[in-house]
Amino acid sequence: MPRDRANDLVPPDLPEIVRKIRARTPARLLVGRAGAAYRTGTQMELRDAHAAARDAVRKELDLESDFGAAFVKQWGLFLTNTQARTKDEFLLRPDRGRRFDEPSGAEIRRRCPAACDLQVAIGDGLSVPAVARQVPPVLPLLIERARSRGWNVGQPFAIRHCRVGILNEIGELLRPQVAVLLIGERPGLATAESLSAYMAFRPRPLQTDADRNLISNIHARGVGPEAAAARILNLAAKMMQASLSGVQLREELPALEGGN
Repeated sequence: MPRDRANDLVPPDLPEIVRKIRARTPARLLVGRAGAAYRTGTQMELRDAHAAARDAVRKELDLESDFGAAFVKQWGLFLTNTQARTKDEFLLRPDRGRRFDEPSGAEIRRRCPAACDLQVAIGDGLSVPAVARQVPPVLPLLIERARSRGWNVGQPFAIRHCRVGILNEIGELLRPQVAVLLIGERPGLATAESLSAYMAFRPRPLQTDADRNLISNIHARGVGPEAAAARILNLAAKMMQASLSGVQLREELPALEGGN
């Protein structure tokens, strides 16, 4: 069951203040109990969320079934593969998820223009449902608004059995100013549909997470598509201006209402 339906399980006998707190967070706080245990509804929801998380990790990415044929055709998406040949190999050998296999590298060089301002790739990561749910609203916003800024945008493509470190090889193959990897986050018991955007300025071999920036929690109860696209593009603009990315570059967010 999606976590945005979790409040359907809030017992009606809880005080109003508790119901309001529960409506503000997907965390299982103040859910009530039966003796020393969770109530049956909470227990069943936990089991459902755990099953969704396991399914999210094991599912294989398929462009047409996950995005729809019209979306794939509209954006010219094509599927590439890493050196991790199976899902088990991907889970057990993260290093192989950071490199393309030879046919995929050749296909990327053939179909994607080099030296663009912005290159977007889509990786399955640890949650195909996250990619299937969040990419269709986010990708068009990214590409259209990047073009409206006058940027040269590369041909987007998808990557099966993908780890974040593939950004380095994208940089090696295509030499973009900024590379963005939209990748499924590790699913939890709050949601299995959370997407991350990892970003790097001129990614190259031997770069680490310290050289990248991250916008996470892109999902229905987290960062929405409009906010995600705006933050990604604003951060990309800062990278281009400063000619760097990673821990030396901080994202500037608006102050929270009522904050000091």
